[in-house]
Amino acid sequence: MATILAAQSTDKLINTVTPTLFARFPDATALAAAEPAELETLIHSTGFFRMKAKHLLGMARAVVERHGGQIPSTMAELVALPGVARKTANVVLGTAFGKAEGVVVDTHVTRLAARLGLTSETDPVKIELDLQALLPRSEWVSFPNRLIWHGRRVCFAKKPACETCALAALCPAAELPAHGTAAG
Repeated sequence: MATILAAQSTDKLINTVTPTLFARFPDATALAAAEPAELETLIHSTGFFRMKAKHLLGMARAVVERHGGQIPSTMAELVALPGVARKTANVVLGTAFGKAEGVVVDTHVTRLAARLGLTSETDPVKIELDLQALLPRSEWVSFPNRLIWHGRRVCFAKKPACETCALAALCPAAELPAHGTAAG
């Protein structure tokens, strides 16, 4: 649920909404029986709440109907659910099942992979393929998590903190005050 809600929203906001949502709808069966209006009210602050409610209800109903109420554990089954694309499927597979089927590509991973020169692609699927080719499969779950945290704490979208970044010397996009130009 949280990953579907996270689209076009901040993790901080999603973390304020999900406790109430999870308490009210603790499993797929409960969520599948939700009234759309109630669900929309609970998730309104996340933005695009009507579409997100539609996806959440569709996902929950499909999980109940096709998988007996249990979240499926394969990429093919997950991406067949309403509102679930590769990013969400990769989050679920890696976090809930410990499976490295792919690499999560969110806005932080997209931004940092480009800045670090790991890809020249802009399409998330192509970025994922580039990262899979560069990384051992054992890193497919943890590497994007490290990029996400780095993007939240150091390599900000508008003004990266290159002067305090441990990766600056390796980063083609780093702008270090001492040099006044890109490092690399």
